[in-house]
Amino acid sequence: MKARFIVSPVLCIGCRTCELACAFAHAIDGKLGKSRIYPIDGGFKELWVPVTCLQCEEAACVKSCLVNALQRNPETGAVELNQEKCVKCMACVAACPFGCSLLDEQHELVVKCDLCGGDPACARFCPTKALEYKPIKGSPKKIAV
Repeated sequence: MKARFIVSPVLCIGCRTCELACAFAHAIDGKLGKSRIYPIDGGFKELWVPVTCLQCEEAACVKSCLVNALQRNPETGAVELNQEKCVKCMACVAACPFGCSLLDEQHELVVKCDLCGGDPACARFCPTKALEYKPIKGSPKKIAV
């Protein structure tokens, strides 16, 4: 089932529960993983903006990967990183205009949002529903950002 990740900054209270949920969901050998989402302070009126991978249709990270370690999952629509193929050149980190391909220093891995296989932990645990993962009704339309 196709779904869309929806981010509503107006609902975000900056509690950072999404970061914690993501880090736990991507733990390796009992060590928290690098969070693939991070709320940034909008600078006024208690505005917080959760920043995460936009799963771009024409993803710069995918185009920059020299070993084809980044591929779109046909089930979830997420651009996923195959760690077995990744040579850690960090071209995807440099290519992403939104800063959503990241280096997990603790595990020495390049990481990005994989939508938790179709059930994003960040959305599941967001107390205000600033993050939601909803099924797409009908045919998806292109949205200008």
